[in-house]
Amino acid sequence: MYPVALTGINHRSPSGVRTVIALSPGAMTDRPNPLKLNPLQAKTMAILQQLARTPGAAEPADADGNVQLRGLPHAHGDHFHLGDALVMARDATGLGNPAVFTALIRKGLVQSKPTGMPALTPAGLAYDTGVADEVLHRGGHH
Repeated sequence: MYPVALTGINHRSPSGVRTVIALSPGAMTDRPNPLKLNPLQAKTMAILQQLARTPGAAEPADADGNVQLRGLPHAHGDHFHLGDALVMARDATGLGNPAVFTALIRKGLVQSKPTGMPALTPAGLAYDTGVADEVLHRGGHH
């Protein structure tokens, strides 16, 4: 969990004086997208978070708080439904992109599991992508 694990920044000035700047555990999460995911990664993360919250789409959290997804959605036409949200297929192209998952794993938001389905870490479940409202359309469509 990168934002929580980061407890300070060490800095050594040219004169050799060492300064430690303490950060609170939530300091990195006060703004959207603190890990600077690119737009495709952020959209994919928002979709994975919604999938983890959708009844029947994920296993209960394990002892470490990781939530294993049961499968990834497939678009019918130009969209698909995830619980109370509608997702446009154009916003979900990262679900089929291995490089996106590699980046999300490297940043500690997702884990690779032997089942082939990703699991969201506690950091991934809580991550503010800053794009959820743009990607997850609610209401008005049936």
